[in-house]
Amino acid sequence: MSAVNETLIRDVVQEVLGRLGRAPSANNRAPAAASTLAEKPCDCHVKPLSAAKGKYGVFQTANEACEAAHAAFLQLQAKGVAARSKVVQIVKTMTDANAVEWGRIELEETKIGRLDHKIEKLKIIKLVPGVEWLHPDASSGDHGITLEEYTPFGVIGAVTPSTHSIPTLSGNIVNIVAAGNAVVFNAHPAAAKCAAMAVREFNKAIERETGIENVVCIIEQPTFDSFKELCAHEAVRLLCVTGGPGVVKAAMQTGKRAICAGPGNPPVLVDDTACMKRAARSVINGAAYDNNLLCIGEKEVFVLEDVADKFMASLETEGAVRLNSPQLDRLTKETFTFKEGHGAGCPEPILNKNLVGKDASVLAKIAGVSVPEKTQLLFAETNKDHVFVKEEQMMPFIPIVRVKSVEEGIEAAKVAEHNYKHTSIIHSHDVEHMTAMARALDTTLFIKNGPCMAGLGLGGEGYLSYSIATPTGEGVTNPKTFCRVRRCVMVDNLRIY
Repeated sequence: MSAVNETLIRDVVQEVLGRLGRAPSANNRAPAAASTLAEKPCDCHVKPLSAAKGKYGVFQTANEACEAAHAAFLQLQAKGVAARSKVVQIVKTMTDANAVEWGRIELEETKIGRLDHKIEKLKIIKLVPGVEWLHPDASSGDHGITLEEYTPFGVIGAVTPSTHSIPTLSGNIVNIVAAGNAVVFNAHPAAAKCAAMAVREFNKAIERETGIENVVCIIEQPTFDSFKELCAHEAVRLLCVTGGPGVVKAAMQTGKRAICAGPGNPPVLVDDTACMKRAARSVINGAAYDNNLLCIGEKEVFVLEDVADKFMASLETEGAVRLNSPQLDRLTKETFTFKEGHGAGCPEPILNKNLVGKDASVLAKIAGVSVPEKTQLLFAETNKDHVFVKEEQMMPFIPIVRVKSVEEGIEAAKVAEHNYKHTSIIHSHDVEHMTAMARALDTTLFIKNGPCMAGLGLGGEGYLSYSIATPTGEGVTNPKTFCRVRRCVMVDNLRIY
């Protein structure tokens, strides 16, 4: 068992806690970003472990949770695909039925985002694929047949973010259990109570309907030590990590396989062939969704200068509010601070976490402008080097940058995206422009003429996942992501023609 790099992980956990976790005083600002860690694999055999004591999957220590999850995995394995399908059905049914209450509970705990969108994020768990994705592949020839099947790892360790705590947990359960695994969650401390509540309720229903206890486990009070224990436990075969570069690096240094969903700073390009009204409405819908907490959310817009005024007028017509230069300066000053001794050009600005996920009206008040409470999004014109363009900020404000050509816009978008290869968006009716941007940015999600959510099936076609693995290349996760592929070969027999 490879040792966990404790210094690195401790630094990462402190960073996570400082970002979206504990509410600091007004003078104590730290970088804001949702971090999520999850699962690990290895090919060694794990000896059977007895189930530890816990109530409906909620445990005090990671070791207890991992032992219980391993025992649950063995039960799940014995009951077959039908039991997996039943768990998936339970999770999807419960998230839909409890969306209003659970969305309210999560918002009350985290105090970030919008209630209507938190409710919707739970209702659309039905878009997460289940056991139907796991079809075996077969080939046959003169020398017999070969069958390849998708089989589970065993126990998967997961860490969920405060930005989408119950939705990420629920979607991961669907994917992970559909693949035949049990799971242990180490939730973000700022959203640990609502996560534990959901785990209890899921396990009550799962035990009642299938007789299996603790398929889904969670550490009630997540800490650095519980994360370290989770990473080190022999039953945990896979890590699935969602968060910033530090979190991804920590997961990769545990010595176990990690599925890593890193940061994003999704750019938008609007060219002169686009429908400005549709583009404006899409940008508002995407950038304002849950107050821009989505990692796929529109974070900056590059627009051709000959249609820039028309595009920004369309934003105002559709309900967004424009900030003038002094108002933008006030908002920027309150949103970002810089290391002592550095000026506005500091490469490592510090984001005021107190503003993450807050309503547009809150940001407007800071900027010195009064807006209707229903206002969803603020915007302002900036240059391409503005801190709001360079830094991922999870709040309902978006900078607009004029560019002279599509080529300049694509290059600026590529710089702003930081080669994360996460998400990019274009509004255009020119297929060559779409193709050029797709090739240049090489992002996992590339949305054309729609809001960011269309990339995950909400308003577009396709399936949903709240874990998008960009650094390690798995992309939008699904049940196959959490499977091993096993090959069974019969030589010279069983081919019937």
